[in-house]
Amino acid sequence: MQKAEGISSYVIFLSVVAALGGFLFGYDTAVISGTVSQVTGQFGLTTLQSGWYVGCALVGSISGVIFAGALSDYIGRKKTMLLSAVLFTSSALGCAITPDFNQLVIWRIVGGIGIGIVSIVCPLYISEISPASHRGRMVSLYQLAVTVGFLGAYLMNWHLSNLSGDFSSENSLLLKIFGTENWRGMLGAEILPALLFFIIIFFIPESPRWLIVKGKDDMATGIFSKIYVTASEVSYQVNETKQMLQSEAKSDWKLLFTPGIFRAVLIGSAIAILGQFMGVNAVLYYGPSIFETSGLSSGDSLFYQSLIGLVNMGTTVLALLIIDKIGRKKLVYIGVSGMIVTLVLIGIYFLTGESLGMSSIFLLGCFLAYIFFAAGSISAVIFVFLSEMYPTKIRGLAMSIAGFSLWVGTYLIGQLTPWMLENATPAGTFFLFAFMCIPYMLIVWKLMPETAGKSLEEIERFWLKKK
Repeated sequence: MQKAEGISSYVIFLSVVAALGGFLFGYDTAVISGTVSQVTGQFGLTTLQSGWYVGCALVGSISGVIFAGALSDYIGRKKTMLLSAVLFTSSALGCAITPDFNQLVIWRIVGGIGIGIVSIVCPLYISEISPASHRGRMVSLYQLAVTVGFLGAYLMNWHLSNLSGDFSSENSLLLKIFGTENWRGMLGAEILPALLFFIIIFFIPESPRWLIVKGKDDMATGIFSKIYVTASEVSYQVNETKQMLQSEAKSDWKLLFTPGIFRAVLIGSAIAILGQFMGVNAVLYYGPSIFETSGLSSGDSLFYQSLIGLVNMGTTVLALLIIDKIGRKKLVYIGVSGMIVTLVLIGIYFLTGESLGMSSIFLLGCFLAYIFFAAGSISAVIFVFLSEMYPTKIRGLAMSIAGFSLWVGTYLIGQLTPWMLENATPAGTFFLFAFMCIPYMLIVWKLMPETAGKSLEEIERFWLKKK
């Protein structure tokens, strides 16, 4: 196999543009945390309605992920990203000016559909334009952007909360958005990065591998020539992709059920849904309320939430730098082992912390250590794994299936965590999260190949041999 020795600024530019979709994913997901109490009070929501307000975007995400892969296989990765940018922009604007709660929910669902689309098409696009030796690092840019979006939402919520008391304007709409009903500004601020994403997509090309699937070899060759240094590397990538396509004589759906490929789809779906039941989103979504029950927050949950966001982002940067050097599987082994230890310690704290005289600062340290291990392993590798596991011809479709599992898991953990904390106790909940780490580790150890440094076509051959 021929490899590009370095990575061009062109590839970095394309990857950063696609990763901006991850920022919108993170912002749209996290911004809700700062608006719940205001929206609940303003519209007089019941507990059930408040839960629907939080969860409706996840319903949109599940809807978006169902058709995102097939759509990107049909119309292309670039046009699908454009569609997501339109959805994010319209959602932000709609949430800012909505006259009632029902329309607010509709616009949140629209934004959720955008989240589902970018969670599939953005890492997929990055994987298809990146040289094998740097693909993990480039796809990890997407996950980094998600964590930056989380942090950006936390900071925007904090800033607009402080601004609202002093904001004044003769324009009644602006006064409502940034003053008296500043939750509108929190949700509406997303319009700026969404518009930037929409505009900048016009400056990137279509995925060269998708172009080859559609028989547009000349266009693909021109794009590959900007990615790889030598003509031999360009020729190798084009011929390698065409060779694999020629061996895929079956239709898209029939190819999906080829024994080796079907095995890959099942494994990808398994690690996607298991990853959600290892506690990451439970901590990111419900960390402040968990802190309050432990007596840690003292009314300053936003500070601890931002602290978790900082650790999440910083550790993702570290993972991005080493993922192609030490490999995906080693990151999982190290990170998940650390997650198990910290989850058990958190469970022990809730079980016996007071009787043993443990400080609440110990709990905060355990949470931060847990986020460190999670962000550096399963959060960093999941989109890398899913974006490189499947054949070019059905990569979008297969990613949609695995992505659907991921979002169903996310929705379930969002709905079940409050119930588990109440009925299984916090200690039981975190012991369960620790237990769920074991099957994840075994699947990666026994069933997943190490994909670092391998071309997408080499990875495809691995699965086709595993019948």
